[in-house]
Amino acid sequence: MTTAVAAPFRFFSLQVLRTRRLGPSLVRVTFGGPDLHAFHSDGRDQSLSLFLPHPGQPEPVVPLELGDGWWQGWRELPDDVRAVMRSYTLRGLRRDPDEIDIDFALHGIGPDASVQAGPASRWAARAAAGDRVLLLGPAIADNRAIRFRPPEDTDLVVVWGDETAVPAASAIVESLPAGTRARVWLEVPHAGDIQDLVTEADAEITWLVREEGNAEGSPKALDALRNAPLPPAERPYVWIAGESGCVKELRRHFVRELGIDRRRVTFVGYWRRGVSEEQLRAEA
Repeated sequence: MTTAVAAPFRFFSLQVLRTRRLGPSLVRVTFGGPDLHAFHSDGRDQSLSLFLPHPGQPEPVVPLELGDGWWQGWRELPDDVRAVMRSYTLRGLRRDPDEIDIDFALHGIGPDASVQAGPASRWAARAAAGDRVLLLGPAIADNRAIRFRPPEDTDLVVVWGDETAVPAASAIVESLPAGTRARVWLEVPHAGDIQDLVTEADAEITWLVREEGNAEGSPKALDALRNAPLPPAERPYVWIAGESGCVKELRRHFVRELGIDRRRVTFVGYWRRGVSEEQLRAEA
């Protein structure tokens, strides 16, 4: 398969190497392929675009032969042919051999699911070694798809993420150096989704488990943060990501209620309740 370049990003042709269930709502898929020698990233919340095949297709259909015109060509393909495109974050990158991990939140998978599973959740739930995908990712280590950028004078790192942001948040926490103070809240649907994170930082990590029947991005996060005052800090940096409505509420809390400089608050809406990624892309 040929590849197209969109510097500093390019396409990578990958195959599933293995999968590992992390909990009821999360599965880790490890990918490999010769292209990965050119994959570079220094970011812990590195954003990626993943192209997945429809059931019955041997590989995702993206017209790479069009070069820079691949996007328009992809959009013009029939819905049942055009590869499913979804945004994810990099969980891990290893060399010798070259491998990357992407953790998938399995919305709508399982007997107690309250929402219908989307195409990416269905793909991830049944992914097997040898399955082929395309990834649009960085060829340059420091790139614009990295959002976690605390100022050098930061004296407290604050992190919140729901299950869609747990991979990026976990990678961030694990990368924090010794001596860094951090306060972290991670929200997941089930107690079985809680993971052990190892970090050299002075980090207090709180897992918030939503009670059965509560919707994603519930006020649980806001209540928890209001009831747990931050330790004293002169120059905090805040990173919040997940369902866009909850992210906006939390940003208001940090900026308006706590008075943190909005320039020191990074907020990313990874998804919006009731809206598909196709609809979000159309709005943009």
